[in-house]
Amino acid sequence: MRYKTLGRTGLYVSELCLGTMTFSGSDERAGFFRSFGQLEQPAVDRMVALALEHGVNFIDTADVYAFGVSESLTGQALRNLGVARSDVVLATKFTAPVGPGPNDRGASRGHLMDSVHASLKRLQTDHIDLYQVHATDHVTPQEETLRALDDLVRQGKVRYTGVSNQHGWRIMKGLGLADRHGWTRYATVQAHASVANRDIEHDIVPLLREEGLGLLVWSPLSGGLLSGKFGPGAPADAGSGRREQMDFPPVDRDRAWACIEQMRAISKARGCTVAQVALAWLLHQAHVTSVIVGARTPEQLRDNLGAAQLTLDDAELALLDAAGRPAPQYPGWMVDYGTSQRVPQPFVPKV
Repeated sequence: MRYKTLGRTGLYVSELCLGTMTFSGSDERAGFFRSFGQLEQPAVDRMVALALEHGVNFIDTADVYAFGVSESLTGQALRNLGVARSDVVLATKFTAPVGPGPNDRGASRGHLMDSVHASLKRLQTDHIDLYQVHATDHVTPQEETLRALDDLVRQGKVRYTGVSNQHGWRIMKGLGLADRHGWTRYATVQAHASVANRDIEHDIVPLLREEGLGLLVWSPLSGGLLSGKFGPGAPADAGSGRREQMDFPPVDRDRAWACIEQMRAISKARGCTVAQVALAWLLHQAHVTSVIVGARTPEQLRDNLGAAQLTLDDAELALLDAAGRPAPQYPGWMVDYGTSQRVPQPFVPKV
């Protein structure tokens, strides 16, 4: 397992992060999240132990996952396993609806303060390493959210902050406000990306590079679409799983099938799985800090963790890049055109 710094911080996290959306057990409070997985405490303990044994030191959850059950199972697993708090980096998120009330959601100071205390209690810890704004709140001014997050960092309840599922301009505005007021700056962006869904390359990736933000990738197999169970060459009895129950996130099927065709050839030549090729491609991208992997079974998790041992060569990377390359979008193609007209000129002193 390799480790990377969390954005511009000095904190190291494993390049694979354990996702916890499958931790919901039989608790009725989990609601529709049970369709992602129904792992109860003994199974959760085994999954966390397996990830730690493979060098994973990074776990990502959210207050909305199984409506709090996921956080509770995660916190209890770490206690059951006797894991030292300093040996694991815990990330969670807030903003999504966690109750029926009008203030049971969003990024307001009120909901944020309620959320962090509830998460700390469920996780059985006195601090959260990475606290992330889970979604865009069009009602709450960003100043209110950022000031509240900064207060939590100063109080020691949160160590780093991040943002997820937002437009590049909005993330940049948040960074600018933080810089102006001396508040805690976002360290990370959590976003969806995969070999077949590379929309973030239009706007988000340039922002990550310019501002030194770390990228945490969610749904790296595009909801199981890139697992090898679908598309060209899939077994006749394949197709069961989360994608059959919830067709999300949206992916261009033609592009996905083109990627899968190349990944099948690579997996056959390498003696690995299609899923491992898809994950390995992400791990080769310089802008990726950590890839979040979740699983229903230890076998699935072992397979995902095996991607850390797969090194793709330049030819394989080129094939996958060509298959999954997104179509140019404006103003990107015009920016590229304009840039080509202006290149650094060498200084020639006059004699």
